[in-house]
Amino acid sequence: MPRSNRPRRPKDSGRRGRGRGSSGSGSDSGGSGGGGPAFDPERALFGTARREQRRDGEWLVRPLSGAAASKTYRCPGCHQEIPPGTPHLVAWPAEEPIGAFGGIHDRRHWHTGCWKRH
Repeated sequence: MPRSNRPRRPKDSGRRGRGRGSSGSGSDSGGSGGGGPAFDPERALFGTARREQRRDGEWLVRPLSGAAASKTYRCPGCHQEIPPGTPHLVAWPAEEPIGAFGGIHDRRHWHTGCWKRH
């Protein structure tokens, strides 16, 4: 009989859905009994913000994947456009109360290299 090119199902066939590993670890996407954190689509797309200290103060910085970058932005470091689909960083001041919420007017989209030189 010819071999199938489809991947094998995990031994834990009681779970529904594809792309989940066969281990029963805490990487469950929510639901009952998993014990792990629930799947957060925003965190998966946009990542988590980290604090960084720069000459002009403390910033919250979050990397954006190319898939999540759907608009054109202008980098404040080089003043060039960041086209859709280009991975880059979003940074905003970490001071309260705006830093806690990341006010949309305070967010700046940077090329990764430009941010590192900033």
